[in-house]
Order: sequence, then structure tokens, then C-alpha cells
Amino acid sequence: MKQIFLVLVLSMSFASSSNAQNDLKISTMDFVEVLNNNHEEALYFYKNNWKKLREIAQEKDYIDSFKLLETEADEQYPFSFILITTYANKEQYENREEHFSEVMKIKGGLELLNENRPDEFRKTLFSKEKVFEIQ
Repeated sequence: MKQIFLVLVLSMSFASSSNAQNDLKISTMDFVEVLNNNHEEALYFYKNNWKKLREIAQEKDYIDSFKLLETEADEQYPFSFILITTYANKEQYENREEHFSEVMKIKGGLELLNENRPDEFRKTLFSKEKVFEIQ
């Protein structure tokens, strides 16, 4: 009887920890460098494209939250923007590509400050996927 009880308790604890893992918020983070002193172009791009896409995604419950952060770049840390998108759970995270394809169709084309293409005024130095919020 004790063995059955122990197996039941262990099974329930494994199931709940597995479900807890699926319910954790998951974020992606991008650290972006501005190229050739094109700060105005990069800021315009992120406000009018990246941010608007996430506002739509949030309205559609495709993401939990997002942050567009700005910092002063220096030689050691040459990035000026940190982009964070947070998903409420594993399901939202796993469906992100499909959802953002839909959101991009809703928003329409890119809005640019001038004729410069994004790769001319910004560069993602590094990205980090699957950043988990500590509970």
C-alpha cells in the first residue's frame, strides 16, 4: 500500500512540475547596435514596426508583453536597444512564427523614416531565446 501511495505521489508531483514548466513565461531578447550614427532611423523603425507588431500580437493574445528599451552604447557594450518579447506560456512561444506571420499581414509593410533599409542602420549583435521568468 505504501508503494502504491509513493508511486501516486511521485506521479502527481512529476505531472505538476511538467505542467508548471509549460506555464512559465518565456521571453526572447535582442541586443541591437545602431550603425553609422543612424539612431533616428533605428528608433523610428522600432517604434513604427517592432512595437506596432507587438501591440497587435498582444491584442490578439499571441504574446504576454513586450519592452523596447534604450541604453547608451559604449565600446564594451555597443548596443543601443534591447528588445524583449514575453510569451505567457510554452504554447504562445511555440506558435510565435505563425502568429507573427499573421500579425505582419495585418500591419502591412515596413514603415521607414527614409529610403535606408534596416540592415543599413541596425544590427542585432546577439539574441537569446527561451529566457524563463523566475517564479
